[in-house]
Amino acid sequence: MGIRRAAKGIGEFLLEMVGEAVAELILTVLACALLACLVLIAYLSWSFSPSLTLAGSGLLSLVLAHGAWRTFRDPAKGRGRRGLAAVTTAVFTLTASTGVFLLLYGTGCDCL
Repeated sequence: MGIRRAAKGIGEFLLEMVGEAVAELILTVLACALLACLVLIAYLSWSFSPSLTLAGSGLLSLVLAHGAWRTFRDPAKGRGRRGLAAVTTAVFTLTASTGVFLLLYGTGCDCL
């Protein structure tokens, strides 16, 4: 009876280990693909119009700064996020999440 329990435990451990390795591989490939897409977008944008690329980067920086400001400041009493504030907060949250994802998994893709 002890041998069966030990074999079952080893089997579950191996299955979990393989599952984690596959999940790690999938996340790393997704991070590399996302990083490659971001580089391609930046390259194509710059080759199309450098001044438009800089203007778009400045506008995106303003949106992210406003979203960060709205996210981390104390909310006014009785007022929620509406309109532009909700959009910039969502854009900031999505960008920050993507940055953390790339920081965790993009560093291991060895494509840099």
